[in-house]
Amino acid sequence: MTEQKLETARLEAHVFKSGRKYLEGQGFIEILPPRVVRASGACENVNTLFEVSSNKDFKWFGKPGAKHQAYLAQTGQLYLEAFVPYFMKTYCVGPSFRAEPGVDTRHLTEFQMMEIEFAGNFDQLLAHIEGFVYNIVKDILAESSETQKAMGLRDEDIARLKNVKPVFPKITYTEAIKQLGLNFGDDIDSKKEQELCDSVGNHPLFITRYPDPMWDHGKEIEVEKFFNMLPDPENPGLVLSADLIMPVSGEAVGSAARVDSVDVLVDRLQKSKMFKRLVGMGGSLDDFAWYIERSKEKMVPHAGCGFGMSRILRFISGKDDIKNVVTFPANQENMI
Repeated sequence: MTEQKLETARLEAHVFKSGRKYLEGQGFIEILPPRVVRASGACENVNTLFEVSSNKDFKWFGKPGAKHQAYLAQTGQLYLEAFVPYFMKTYCVGPSFRAEPGVDTRHLTEFQMMEIEFAGNFDQLLAHIEGFVYNIVKDILAESSETQKAMGLRDEDIARLKNVKPVFPKITYTEAIKQLGLNFGDDIDSKKEQELCDSVGNHPLFITRYPDPMWDHGKEIEVEKFFNMLPDPENPGLVLSADLIMPVSGEAVGSAARVDSVDVLVDRLQKSKMFKRLVGMGGSLDDFAWYIERSKEKMVPHAGCGFGMSRILRFISGKDDIKNVVTFPANQENMI
C-alpha cells in the first residue's frame, strides 16, 4: 500500500467522521435509503442513470404484469424528504452513481455524498451548509501538525483552510453572470467558478437564486435544476437554490428550499425536462408514485442539500485531480 493511499484513507475517514459529528450534534437523524431504485432516485438528468438488470433482464423488478426498470441511485433526497414531517431533521451517507460521458479531473462515476433534508427555510439551509463545512475545517485545524501531515496535508493546504470564515460570501446567479460577462440562462463552468472564488479572496462562496426551469424565460436556458426547488416569492422566475463553489474543486454542494404543496410538486415534475427524458426512456409518473403518496400524508416547509464529499476533500487537500482524493476512485477507465 502506498503512503499516498494511506494518507487519502486517513483524510477521508477524518472528514466523514467530522461531518457526521456536526449533523448528529445538530439533531439530524440518519436514514438508510435504498440504492437500487426507480427513477425517484435520480438527479436532474435521468440519462446519466446506470440501469440494473438480472441475467440481462432489465425488467426483472416488479410484480407480474407490472415489471419496471431499476437504476443505481444518484441521491437519497426524496427518501429523506418522506421522513422530514416526522423527524424534522434527516440525513444519509452513501454512494451516488453517475454515468459520466467522459473522464476528467472533476468527475467520478461513483462518489460519496452526505445529504440532509430538514423542516426549515432557505436561510437556515445556507447556515447548515456553512456549519457543516466550517466544522470539518475547524476539526482538521485542531489536529497536531503530525496528524495533518499523516493525512497528506501540506503547509499551503493548512494556510488555505485557515482562510475559511464561518460565514461564506454570497452572490446571486444574476450578479454572478453580470460579473463574469455571461448571458442570463448560461451555465457557469468550472473556470468561471474559480474566477468567482478568486474575487472573494480564494474562499468558498454561494451562488444563489438560479433561474426557475419552469418559468418562461423567452428562450432555452442551459442551467438545469431539480423539479421541486421552491420558486422565490420575491423574485419571479428564480428559485430558492444555491450552489456552494469551492476553490480548487468548484461546485461541491447543491441545495434548495423544497416545494411543500403536492399539487405544485406533481405539476413541476410533469413539466420538467427530467420527466420528459424519463418518458422517452419508457418511464412514467408511476416511478414517483410512492413519493407522491407519502407527500399527500403530510408535508411541511423544508429544505435540503447534497454534499459532494469528493469535491470537499479536493478543496481540503488541494489536489489537482479528484481521482487522487478518494481511496478507491472509479470512472470509465478505472474500476477495481
